[in-house]
Amino acid sequence: MNELTYASALRLGTKEYRACIQRGEYPYLPVLDDILPSYSEYNLVELGAVQVPAENVVGTKTAGRTTSFARNFMPLLPTNSEFCMKWEKLCKAHLNEGIRDSVVVFEYMNRYYVQEGNKRVSVLKYFDAAFIPAIVTRILPPKTDITDNKLYYEYLDFNKLSGINYIWFSRLGSYKKLQMMVGKKPQESWSEEDERAFQRFYYHFRQGFENLGGEKLPATPADAVLIFLNIYGYDKAREMTGQELRQNLTKIWEEIVLLREEKPIELVLSPSFGHKTWVKKLADTLTGTETLNVAFVHDKTAKASGWTYLHELGRRHVEQVFKSQIATRSYFNALEGDPAEHIRQAVEDGADLIFTTTPRLLNSSLAVAVDHPEVILMNCSLNTSHRAIRTYYARAYEAKFVTGAIAGALAVDGQVGYICDYPIYGVIAGINAFALGAQMVNPRARVHLEWMNDGYPQAVERLLNKGVHLISGRDMNRPNSDDANAFGLFYMDEERRQSLAMPVWHWGLYYEYIIRGVLNGTFQEDGDKNKARNYWWGMSSGVVEVICSDKLPVSVRRLARMVGGAIQSGQLHPFDGFLRSQETVIHGSENDSATPEEIITMDWLAENVEGTLPSYSQLSYEGKATVDVVGVEKVAKEAVETPAPTAEGKQTEA
Repeated sequence: MNELTYASALRLGTKEYRACIQRGEYPYLPVLDDILPSYSEYNLVELGAVQVPAENVVGTKTAGRTTSFARNFMPLLPTNSEFCMKWEKLCKAHLNEGIRDSVVVFEYMNRYYVQEGNKRVSVLKYFDAAFIPAIVTRILPPKTDITDNKLYYEYLDFNKLSGINYIWFSRLGSYKKLQMMVGKKPQESWSEEDERAFQRFYYHFRQGFENLGGEKLPATPADAVLIFLNIYGYDKAREMTGQELRQNLTKIWEEIVLLREEKPIELVLSPSFGHKTWVKKLADTLTGTETLNVAFVHDKTAKASGWTYLHELGRRHVEQVFKSQIATRSYFNALEGDPAEHIRQAVEDGADLIFTTTPRLLNSSLAVAVDHPEVILMNCSLNTSHRAIRTYYARAYEAKFVTGAIAGALAVDGQVGYICDYPIYGVIAGINAFALGAQMVNPRARVHLEWMNDGYPQAVERLLNKGVHLISGRDMNRPNSDDANAFGLFYMDEERRQSLAMPVWHWGLYYEYIIRGVLNGTFQEDGDKNKARNYWWGMSSGVVEVICSDKLPVSVRRLARMVGGAIQSGQLHPFDGFLRSQETVIHGSENDSATPEEIITMDWLAENVEGTLPSYSQLSYEGKATVDVVGVEKVAKEAVETPAPTAEGKQTEA
């Protein structure tokens, strides 16, 4: 039997050897002494006895035995060799009592190179052992700015907390995300039971991942784990049986496949109808019926939130436009309890199309969407790479450029204030566009940035204390708010408070475009169907504009019309030409132009902005929860403990 076993292993080795030759690759085991000839100059750390992942044992320490094995550690020497006899003896020992003696290895960049015990490794790999007992010496490289080096040091920090050495990510920041997703504080250590529970989950997940062809993706199983946990949550995921896990993984496989895309998001910058689309199937199912059921799921009520109020105005608009063709229904306070339950209730109530109107509902929307592919689910957010749902948002920065130009024209002393809520995708672009618009009209303009982490009135008060009276605040107040006229671009001092101009989000028109496309089966889906679709429409489509008060001087209103018209026609782009941040040159030429992706992911502030991005720890509870989902990387990557919601935090404006 052993001879047959060795012959089988030899065939595997020979096959791998030939495949490497055909690909033009080195066919033998890599040698650490060749990879790192001067490793003695690095720090060496003795780790002692460790169960190391078999798949990470990739080569030998020295060149002595390297040509005896193919790159997969299967043997290459003939069956009549002494090597074969020793390999067979080890094989018998493994089958009868298990190989207990540890091999001796060096670990470098999470890869293990064998100094003693190559044949033991070969036998254990042949029998698909998950782990190999080893005495490990770690070779610690100096820190550099190379991505692989940074990933390795993130892995070391995670390994120290969790004891896990079989997880490897391809993207920076992922270890911190995993730590947070399993419910651990940033520096909280894992118990042995924590590690065992995760290992059980990961073992079943990896099996399903590989069965579905995950090994062909340019991503690791760990990368896919983050997507899975983002949808289902760790508590639910670890309770799944292997079969349930594989079934759910199959449901979200299109989300996993996006990992192979270097740019997984396709931005749609204007409405465009006329091609058969992904909703045609739904349109066909509506044939013979008179009504499209449309649901709107909000995180708050229209009374408590100006943001919700605007979306409710949008719902009423489409009711008036489509009349009996559609039936709408709203669901409020979705964040009280499990948000997914509110969305599922909309599905149970017969919704064909569901809009969830805040980024904080993104993950819950995704969880419901994978279970109900028959329903169109759209979330109001930006820069999210999911195929199960589509996202929609407005290019508000275009309107902010216009109001910035108005502010520059009005600010005699050049001092202007700007109040912002959270540092999420698209918001930083709004700050910078406002600052650039003010600078275009008034080269001396300085924009004083305040974040309303402790509340909107407090942010206004801080600006007034600085002597800044011309302020860009909330785009719209809550209904019946006490802060009358303290929204949009406004002026405030002890004697007067006056609204001067305001960006307007026409969600009704946005929803009208989408619903009309659904009804006629031509809602746009042209382009790359292997990517996530983010709808990001601007002033040219009419979904956002600027309204000026008649209190503005005629010349300033004319300026606003000219600037807004130039943006609508495409003659003016706020981020074209020379750009400089507070720290460096972003664009060094008048011919440079920022791409939509660069605009969305901005994490810098224009040179005439006085202020900084807030740290994660400075945000309110609601701010942290929003940044966790769609925050700019510079802030979102700070993994800190999120405190329990407080009454004050719950009242923070969305």
